[in-house]
Amino acid sequence: MGKTSLAQGQEASMSAVGSRVTRGVVFVHSTPAALCQHIGWALEHVLGSAVRLEWAKQPVAPGELRTELSWMGEPGTGAKLASALRDWQRVRFEITEEPSPGCDGSRWSHTPSLGIHHTWTAANGDAVINEDRLRSALAVTGGDPDAIRVEIAELLGTAWDNELEPFRYAGDGATVRWLHRVS
Repeated sequence: MGKTSLAQGQEASMSAVGSRVTRGVVFVHSTPAALCQHIGWALEHVLGSAVRLEWAKQPVAPGELRTELSWMGEPGTGAKLASALRDWQRVRFEITEEPSPGCDGSRWSHTPSLGIHHTWTAANGDAVINEDRLRSALAVTGGDPDAIRVEIAELLGTAWDNELEPFRYAGDGATVRWLHRVS
C-alpha cells in the first residue's frame, strides 16, 4: 500500500532536477474510488512524469481508499500538488515539502469539512508560525489570552490535525518509494 514509483523505463537523478531540490510526501488519507484515477492524473501533471499509485482500503472510512506518494522536485512543488488536489471536496489529504536551502518547509492539510490549511514547518517537522502571523494574532485578539489560544490553534492547524489523526494511524507502517521529478 502506498508505494509509488516511476513508470517502467524511466530514470531520474537529482542532477536532472536542478541545483535547488526538495522532497516531500503526498498522503491521500481517503478518497472515493471514482477519484483515484483523476488524482493520479493530477499528480502526474504536476510532477511531469508517470506515477503508479497503489491504493488500499481506508479502514477509518469504509468504501474509501488511501495511498502515499513520495516525490522529489523543485521548491514550490508541494504547493502545486496541493492546488491540484484541493478542488475535490471528498478527498482528505496532506502534502509535505521538506525545507531546502533558502526555502522553509511546508505542510498542506485538506479535509472536506474544513477545506485547506497551510503551515510552514521546521526541519524536524514542527509547525512554525512566523512573526507577522503572530503579530496579527495579537492584534486581532487584543491580547485576550483565551482568544490568543484560539488564534494560535487556528494558525497551527489544530482542527485539521484532530480530524486527520485517525486517518494517519490507518497508514502506519506503509512503505513508499521516492519519485524524482525530471525537469
